[in-house]
Amino acid sequence: MSSALWLREAFCPLLSSAVTLLDSMSALGDLGWEAYPAEGWEEITVMDEKNTPMRTYQVCNVMEASQNNWLRTGHIARQGARRVYVEMKFTLRDCNSLPGVPGTCKETFNLYYHESDNGGLRHVRESQYTKIDTIAADESFTQTDVGDRVMKLNTEVRDIGGLTMRGFYLAFQDVGACIALVSVRVFFKRCPHAAHNLALFPDTVTGGDSALVEVRGSCVGDAQELEPPRMFCGADGGWLVPIGRCVCKPGFEEREGRCQPCRSGFYKASSLDALCSKCPPHSHSPQERAAECPCLEGFHRAETDPRSMACTRPPSAPESLVSTVNETSVALEWTAPQDSGGRSDVTYNVHCSWCPGSGGACLPCGGIAGGPHFLPRQLELTSPRVLVTDLLPRTNYTFSVEALNGISDLSPGPRRMVSVNVTTRQKVSVVLKERRSRDSVTLAWQEPDRALGTVLDYEVVYYEKNQREQNYTVLKTRSNIMTVDGLKPGTAYVFRVRARTDGGYGVYGGEIELETSHEDVLAIGDPGQTSVLAMSVAGGVVLFVLLVTCFIVSGRHCGYIKAKQDPEEDKMHCQPGGGQIPGSRTYIHPHTYEDPNQAVRDFAQEIEVSSIRIERVIGAGEFGEVCSGRLRLPSRREICVAIKSLKAGYSEQQRRDFLGEASIMGQFDHPNIIRLEGVVTKCKPVMIITEFMENGSLDTFLKKHDGQFTIIQLLGMLRGIAAGMKYLSEMNYVHRDLAARNILVNGNLVCKVSDFGLSRVLEDDPEAAYTTRGGKIPIRWTAPEAIAYRKFTSASDVWSYGIVMWEVVSYGERPYWEMSNQDVIKAIDEGYRLPAPMDCPLVLHQLMLHCWEKGRSERPKFCQIVSTLEQLIRSPGSLKQLANSTIWQDPSLTDLGTSTVDEWLDSIKMGQYKEHFSSSGYITLDSVLSMDTSELGNMGVTLAGHQKKILTSIQSLQSEQEPQVHV
Repeated sequence: MSSALWLREAFCPLLSSAVTLLDSMSALGDLGWEAYPAEGWEEITVMDEKNTPMRTYQVCNVMEASQNNWLRTGHIARQGARRVYVEMKFTLRDCNSLPGVPGTCKETFNLYYHESDNGGLRHVRESQYTKIDTIAADESFTQTDVGDRVMKLNTEVRDIGGLTMRGFYLAFQDVGACIALVSVRVFFKRCPHAAHNLALFPDTVTGGDSALVEVRGSCVGDAQELEPPRMFCGADGGWLVPIGRCVCKPGFEEREGRCQPCRSGFYKASSLDALCSKCPPHSHSPQERAAECPCLEGFHRAETDPRSMACTRPPSAPESLVSTVNETSVALEWTAPQDSGGRSDVTYNVHCSWCPGSGGACLPCGGIAGGPHFLPRQLELTSPRVLVTDLLPRTNYTFSVEALNGISDLSPGPRRMVSVNVTTRQKVSVVLKERRSRDSVTLAWQEPDRALGTVLDYEVVYYEKNQREQNYTVLKTRSNIMTVDGLKPGTAYVFRVRARTDGGYGVYGGEIELETSHEDVLAIGDPGQTSVLAMSVAGGVVLFVLLVTCFIVSGRHCGYIKAKQDPEEDKMHCQPGGGQIPGSRTYIHPHTYEDPNQAVRDFAQEIEVSSIRIERVIGAGEFGEVCSGRLRLPSRREICVAIKSLKAGYSEQQRRDFLGEASIMGQFDHPNIIRLEGVVTKCKPVMIITEFMENGSLDTFLKKHDGQFTIIQLLGMLRGIAAGMKYLSEMNYVHRDLAARNILVNGNLVCKVSDFGLSRVLEDDPEAAYTTRGGKIPIRWTAPEAIAYRKFTSASDVWSYGIVMWEVVSYGERPYWEMSNQDVIKAIDEGYRLPAPMDCPLVLHQLMLHCWEKGRSERPKFCQIVSTLEQLIRSPGSLKQLANSTIWQDPSLTDLGTSTVDEWLDSIKMGQYKEHFSSSGYITLDSVLSMDTSELGNMGVTLAGHQKKILTSIQSLQSEQEPQVHV
């Protein structure tokens, strides 16, 4: 109940009604109430202002002392009410206006009641009654008022709670007043019959003692419960906020508070849909109340297709089938069918038959021993190409390709195909010979017999036995002899050779397994081991490529190529000085508005409160509760949202601060920034609606899943956070409170920056800083200059990001552990930095340390951080060396003679590539140690001589930085 009641003020209270149990004004004759003693209360008839007779009781025995006059009503049935109200209208004479009256005159009377299950009470005894109150007049009349006939009427209302018996009596006790009881009305309150959210709620008597009465509603006709509909009947007879709701059944929509059938030509498939929709293309519903629209003849809808999807038909045949024969292999390529049938799930099947040379009937290829092989497969191809290998030489084949989609099996018509006839050619093979030594193998082979065309070159593939999938090497030569060196002593290798002619590649001439000799093999700890290992590594740095079927990847023939990244791959660039990228948006602070409410209107969408459904409370913020719920906007599907509410009793300043965060969020549009859905400002409570992040805050999420993610997954999270911060910095925006607790995680492990309560804007000058006027600062996450001088820049956000990196790798551990804030400030000022968490890659801790440089200008920009993380994700081998597995003295590698990448490049006369390295994310010397030729080519270093010079220097750095292994 609590998750809905806090919204009570957001809805207008439903009407209340009262049920009258007794009304003396409506009596046509004597009231017949019992008076004791007889000379006390007297029933008389008087005329009201409209000259209508009415029955009243009066008493005025003021001349005698010790008055005790009782007047009791008849038995009043309570009709199920537990609390009733008594309304009394009366006049009372001022004792001071009565001359000669002794001091026994009173100006009050007492009201009593007595519960009873029957009407058998005959005599008035004071001990039987419970006193309700002493009634006094607000105004009394005098003798002059009587002469002028100006009677001052008083009205008093009292309530009686906790009634349990069938009825009760009322009694009025006079103790010496001059009073006239003009009317008595007894009534109780009830919540009237109501309809809300397609649910009916009956008349309900209010509860006693201000208790709420929960009432279960019933759905209207042709509706069903989505959540049990409930409302609470308040003590004042008003309904409180509804909880739960009914929805119209499939085939019905809500109109005028009822569920009415969909018209012909319309349908509603799900009760969660609000309105009926027009039938999708190629379908129609001839009858009313349709839950789906049947397909027209010739069209179909798959069982898994949504009912809102248009009916579709099978695709036409593929077009432009082209074959390319390469001896006993055939590459087939075609274009997509001209008519996809209205679907995007088109796949292809390839059918094969072969015709024996004897002129016999053609047979399916499946009957051939060993059969042809289809790469990547024969059926359900998603790309319009396939490679068929291991065909018979000099044989005629027919290949047919058909296109299918998700409803092809539902269509009774014949399949439409495109076919091509091909003839294979003679294989090209080689014969291997060999000679081997301790660390090399010399291979010799004969030229292939019956080669079709001139042999252009040979391809040699070798790998360690049982290591084919992990690591193999491809070499090329024009000669029929080759020496493969740099091998491991005493290790078995597998070699294969094939020839390339004008007709293409031949098949491999079989595999040969060779083992290098065991001579001069050193044991561990041998003084010569280091040199042997170095020679082994140097010899192993050969042309290393990943062999894939070129046709499958690119769709066209290619010769021998090295696997490398697309040189056109997008790269991230930083503006000099970290300024704003031309053409990007600039953040506008809400405080720059003369009217802060205008900022909300400019940047946040106003949402009707009826579009929001609260489900449960998930937390509490600075300004009020945080709930989860659902948002359904016109023409949009219902989505899960988080709802922040502004608690009651807020000041205008608190309202501005609360909505200021929405004015900030509304300016951002990035997949790694929390998305603002809108605000509710036109009724209470004021609310901010954002996207819902299923896994909550990053620090809590990591603690809950300690050690359960791979380093690549953690890098993906860090890359997302850095991308969001790069976006903010490009908008000249400083967050000021970047920490894992302010990062939210969704169900797909996407991290998004949130909580902009401490954020500030930068000036146009990229080096400008915002100076705070005081307030709390998160010491453990804040840069030294921000702590000391209250100045914040994007560089101080980079410092905070380094702390976030440490939090992520340590799975939510508290930075600086149990150190006090003062100890943290002192330690940082003295040069202390957080050590690497357990199992942290060395290169990642290096990046953290770079973020924690004391000088702001020496820290990386967020665009550089994003590029570095992307580089690490693409090169997981650079993550193998752990920071806590080596002993090293200076994190900046100053013992190597240079302290930065720029200085290193200048030292080897390659300074022209500084920008290439920086924009590709290589910002620390440690990050360049794992570079290879392909990575240099990707960043734009294409000259072979320059590549060789840089790689030679890297090898020198590697030897100087050889880690000391703990033994």
